[in-house]
Amino acid sequence: MTHTDGHLLDTRQTETAERFSAFAALFDPTTFRHLEALGVGSGWRCWEVGAGATSVVAWLAKRVGPTGRVLATDSDAARLAPATRPPVQVRVHDLSAQDPPEEGFDLVHARLALVHVPDRVRALRSMARALRPGGRLLVEDADPGLQPLLCPDEYGPEQQLANRLRQGFRSLLADRGTELPCGRTLPRLLRESGLTRVEADAYFPLASPDCAALEAVTIRQVRDQLVGAGLATNQDIDRHLVNVTSGALDLTTAPMISAWGRKP
Repeated sequence: MTHTDGHLLDTRQTETAERFSAFAALFDPTTFRHLEALGVGSGWRCWEVGAGATSVVAWLAKRVGPTGRVLATDSDAARLAPATRPPVQVRVHDLSAQDPPEEGFDLVHARLALVHVPDRVRALRSMARALRPGGRLLVEDADPGLQPLLCPDEYGPEQQLANRLRQGFRSLLADRGTELPCGRTLPRLLRESGLTRVEADAYFPLASPDCAALEAVTIRQVRDQLVGAGLATNQDIDRHLVNVTSGALDLTTAPMISAWGRKP
């Protein structure tokens, strides 16, 4: 959700850095756990697809060391500039339209990079093709259709309002062509891309302060779209933001599904 052309969450908005920070706080530990399990180590050549921010890039750079290499790509690489020092290289790359920038990687990783790609099958095959034989692909994507609620425990008007606004947000995504059942398809798509030893799991945070931080910045970013589409009023949104910052809501996110496999 980091593109601008017709997409809901514009990276040029002032809230983008805060949003990336909330994503990192929520999902970096799971990503790092998977990367460790895949054996990322000294001398590896890694491609971080749709990097967006620098937390995963920095972790990979430390892990591969001076003999390794991390290629970080994004359709807008401006936010990656602070990471541009060895072993990191930054390059502009459009996953939805371009072939892989090169091949022979030990690892290719993408988190929340596929949700707005029109041809996700082509993109996954492109990432798989970029691997060396025996290389690992780790793809992580949310699945808003699998768990549609912001407050699973809907016991009062505050929770009902939160879930109504989350439904409005999902409607805005759908209007822009976002394929909501994304994450659940990853294991099958990895196998169809020719990978073996495919596995997956899901992370589902609940009642985390980071969920509240992510919700607050997201709702501020889409306020005008929600109101303009008649899905909420400014009063609804103001009341919801007060509820979120009060800490009284047990908020969650869509499950983040991580799927991984190896190139034969």
